[in-house]
Amino acid sequence: MQEAKFYQKKENNIVQCRLCSHFCLIADNKFGLCRTRKNIAGKLYSLIYAKPAAINIDPIEKKPFFHFMPGTLSYSIGTLGCNFACANCLNWNITQIKNLAKNLENTTPINPEKIISEAIYNDCRSIAYTYNEPTIWTEYALDIMKLAHDKNIKNVWVSNGYMSQECSQSIIPYLDAINIDLKSMDEKFYKNNCRAKLGPVLENLKFFKKEQVHLEVTTLIIPSLSSDLKMLKEAAEFIASELDTDTPWHISKFSPDLSWKLKELATTGDDLIYQAYEIGKDAGLRYVYVGNIPGDQKENTYCPKCGESVINRFGYHIERFDKHGNCPQCDKNLDIIE
Repeated sequence: MQEAKFYQKKENNIVQCRLCSHFCLIADNKFGLCRTRKNIAGKLYSLIYAKPAAINIDPIEKKPFFHFMPGTLSYSIGTLGCNFACANCLNWNITQIKNLAKNLENTTPINPEKIISEAIYNDCRSIAYTYNEPTIWTEYALDIMKLAHDKNIKNVWVSNGYMSQECSQSIIPYLDAINIDLKSMDEKFYKNNCRAKLGPVLENLKFFKKEQVHLEVTTLIIPSLSSDLKMLKEAAEFIASELDTDTPWHISKFSPDLSWKLKELATTGDDLIYQAYEIGKDAGLRYVYVGNIPGDQKENTYCPKCGESVINRFGYHIERFDKHGNCPQCDKNLDIIE
């Protein structure tokens, strides 16, 4: 355990966590909603500092990032727990694990320096804070991010976007890219499916764009829950008007057999994914991508000016035809970070 950095002491040994937008009030010997932060005698502790539960070397496209260092590897880490409880979660075996504190007893600590050395050894040009919500382990993430920054290794977050202002401000100096799930534009969806609110996610999307962090957005289309075409139009228009038309939007298929609690639902139909793709294009978004349809040409990057195919993707195999981020045909900047 390590004492947390983002909390305030209250009366009667109560503390308020200030890390995410739940702002949990935690009584003595109790846990926050994420179950990874515990009040011990009026001090808040992180139970997951230096205790990653998942480590892999992934293509950066898997996060997904399509416009950030295409074709490179990312050293990917995550811990147990989450501040959301999404019924559709794919990584529920670590995010919603039962007896979290007990399971941590069997987790081998790995210090930030070891993460950096492993990333360098495996030729990873970035470290991805992913698999579960990195906000809940910001103390650990920050210590890694600062070391990575000094070694010119990029830091990328895959997030639900529910961090507090204190958290987002703390990571900005070291954060190079972030992919945020915009799960829906429906407040009820966030409340019923995620046990959260929509507003903080929208505010954080605008914040990171304003701070000029490379931003990509992902929306998982779940039949009957986040598949309403009017809602998807609202999401596309929000991205185009409140963020920017150059913000990549990833539209992904839902697979019930992989989800935590929604196994009775159907797999998202390809036709619905293609409708959402057209909605994004009609809203003026330059880069809209379909997800979980391997080999589909709508996973490729096309020049928004002349239509030239500049990056072709099949799964995580990519072929690049661009000229250092510019179109080889018309020299248009493709909003790619090398």
